[in-house]
Amino acid sequence: MDREVAAPRVVVGVDGSASSYGALRWAVRYAGLVGGAVEAVTVWELPGLYGWSGPAVDMDVDQEEARDRMRQELTEVLGAQGAESVTTHLVHGNTADVLLRAAEGAEVLVVGGRGRGGFARALLGSVSTHVTQHADCPVVIVRAEKP
Repeated sequence: MDREVAAPRVVVGVDGSASSYGALRWAVRYAGLVGGAVEAVTVWELPGLYGWSGPAVDMDVDQEEARDRMRQELTEVLGAQGAESVTTHLVHGNTADVLLRAAEGAEVLVVGGRGRGGFARALLGSVSTHVTQHADCPVVIVRAEKP
């Protein structure tokens, strides 16, 4: 019996921060070691969208701009060939919830840790804390690389 076995999924949250770029590079290296496939997830939400009665928002345009920006950032971080090897997902919603759903059945979820200097450097960000407590797969937290 010939069964196709899916490559292990390595899910990584990318938010434009230095630590998320470190997480992306880590995810690509790890996927290479385990023969896995990287899925980069960027989450966007419009502040105050719910119950907001301001001017009309063209979500299609905003989403397309975000998708273009994501692809450009992946290329800057990984190079053109590296960026092409990554599957991207741009999802509207709450960051922690979206990452947890994306990581269901994954080999690992990789996120950046965004400490802000001093004592805060020892602390995890709210998203990384939440996903470590609720993910059904291992979670790797990558800090920003020092300049």
